[in-house]
Amino acid sequence: MAVVFRSTTVVGAGAVGCYFGAKLAQAGHAVTLVARPAHVEAIRSRGLQLQTGGQTHTVPIGASTTLDAVAGADLVLVCVKSPDTAGIARAIAPLLAPQALVVSLQNGVDNAAVLAHHLSQTVVPAVVYVATAMGGPGLVQHFGRGDLVIGTPDGSAAVPGGTMAQQLQALVDLFVPAGVPVRVADDVLGELWRKLLVNCAWNAVSALAQQPYGRIAAVPALHETLLDTLREVVAVAGAAGHPIPLDEAIAAADRIPAAMPAQMASTAQDLARGKPSEIDHLNGYVARLGAQLGVPTPVNRALHALVKVVEATRSGAAPG
Repeated sequence: MAVVFRSTTVVGAGAVGCYFGAKLAQAGHAVTLVARPAHVEAIRSRGLQLQTGGQTHTVPIGASTTLDAVAGADLVLVCVKSPDTAGIARAIAPLLAPQALVVSLQNGVDNAAVLAHHLSQTVVPAVVYVATAMGGPGLVQHFGRGDLVIGTPDGSAAVPGGTMAQQLQALVDLFVPAGVPVRVADDVLGELWRKLLVNCAWNAVSALAQQPYGRIAAVPALHETLLDTLREVVAVAGAAGHPIPLDEAIAAADRIPAAMPAQMASTAQDLARGKPSEIDHLNGYVARLGAQLGVPTPVNRALHALVKVVEATRSGAAPG
């Protein structure tokens, strides 16, 4: 039986969710964004504004402030910040249609597993490569890339012709014609670790310095910090069963400032707005898992702690 996505709901429609939702809506798919009231009001009044390639496009798209919008959806894209994953999963569990496919478009390596713990529906991990930011209510800015890597929830290869393989292919068939390249990986968990190591290398430093990737890369002294960070992440990933060659990790990290020199990390954007960041699920995750596996991670631990201090200072909360 063919997998058909008649309607898509984006939960936590910030910059990432708005971008991919907009791409699907532009291709003629029924999409509803679940977002904050100011965002929803702006979309309802003038459509979602998508700035990309030097142009601004008005995208007619559904918008809601309530999670009831997931009811009946065939495809649910979860784009909330990592600390909110468990809470959102519990909230949408009684609302989801039995056949709904849930896709985690989030940073970190464990969000799909957290969602799956609370949901009976299939949850697909996705690695997201896109540079976006919110320019205001109802306005999403796209700076580069916009592709996905997906795979089976347990990281095993999907059996050709099986239900999981059909679901993954259905996602490819949905996104690719909408201008979103999608690659199906045999080891999507390993791909998530590769994305994590890049985030660990750049996000905290960009956040603490409040500088884009290009300016950070131009400071030679910070390159050693980047290398030390990567060495630790590679060591933890290997101990966790996801070996990544160090030279491959360094090459992946080096591509970021070359591809997006003017882009600020998402963690930097969060701190600038006084919002909680995902640092607990980036460098903090590596530090915690390293402690469990007996792998020292002093640089990741220090970067995590420094971001937490700044985060608490800007939000008025006590460092945690």
